[in-house]
Amino acid sequence: MTGRRFAAAVLRSSDGPFAVEQVELREGPGPGEVVVEIAGCGMCRTDLAVRRSAGRSPLPAVLGHEGSGVVVETGGPGTGLAVGDHVVLSFDSCGRCRGCLAAAPAYCDSFAELNLFGGRTADAGRLVDAAGRPLAPRWFGQSSFAAYALVSARNAVRMDPALPLDLLGPLGCGFLTGAGAVVNTFRLGPGDTFAVFGAGAVGLAAVLAASAAGAVTVAVDRRPARLELAERFGAVPLPADTAALAERIRKLTDGGARFALDTTASVPLINDALRALRPAGQLALAARLPGELPLQPGTLDRGRRLSHLCEGDAVPALLVPRLAALWQAGRFPFDQLVRRYPLADIRQAELDCEAGLVVKPVLVPER
Repeated sequence: MTGRRFAAAVLRSSDGPFAVEQVELREGPGPGEVVVEIAGCGMCRTDLAVRRSAGRSPLPAVLGHEGSGVVVETGGPGTGLAVGDHVVLSFDSCGRCRGCLAAAPAYCDSFAELNLFGGRTADAGRLVDAAGRPLAPRWFGQSSFAAYALVSARNAVRMDPALPLDLLGPLGCGFLTGAGAVVNTFRLGPGDTFAVFGAGAVGLAAVLAASAAGAVTVAVDRRPARLELAERFGAVPLPADTAALAERIRKLTDGGARFALDTTASVPLINDALRALRPAGQLALAARLPGELPLQPGTLDRGRRLSHLCEGDAVPALLVPRLAALWQAGRFPFDQLVRRYPLADIRQAELDCEAGLVVKPVLVPER
């Protein structure tokens, strides 16, 4: 089907608001592609970081990369999907490079151009505004702040239709990253010790997954409401301004955390996280650092390791259904982190997200 018109939230400038406009998808899906009617799309801080990308992410664009919905059109039987399938949309990858072939699609050689910086020159002009002007090619392979999205079947994960479809999108990125750190990067098990710095969507998903794994978890944040959530989900809460923070964590974890996850990109907290590790402990950074990372003397002594984590080291087609199954079993209550907003209220969702009033906004297109 060509000429599909629908509502989408368009960001035209880094300092302007999202505006819901009529857009047009001029071409239907090609081989390996599907069109998805979006039921809900999570708002991630990566979407909002486009405002600070110094022009590397082209505008105007339809953002959104935590979509979920129903397949309404396919590019042929090679997609492995059928009309009516319920899917979660995750990040895109090429499927051919060494990273993809090694079951590490988050480290795809083409990750940046496929997901972040508008390298899809072949897709230019497929999505246009009401005046026929092109919008930037697919953001994270989907651009799902919209009623419909044209996506690669590779980054669409088929889901059980009994699940609450409009809530599932964040399993494709934010919750995937936090839970993936626990499941894939650290492989936490019963009795392991774990510290999470920053109790936002990624950090709280890590807390949920660590609780499901039976780990002893400490959560650090500056917001009392976020610490209350972390405590509800099984973590020991610690304010970020706790005196001698690293020493306090070491006492709570019987000599130091074996693993730690930082989602804050705060240099002082990263140094605290390293000092809170036991010998040979590992810290993974989930947030991109805005500048240099000076480390204090001794923070990497005795085998401590520091690395950057991308998309929870996950293969989405494996981890997303696993997290959904944990939710069905009552062991991963991610729905308690979500608040729905109509797509038309995207500006309020952004303000609430930036103010820390909501953990995970999910935008729901109006029908």
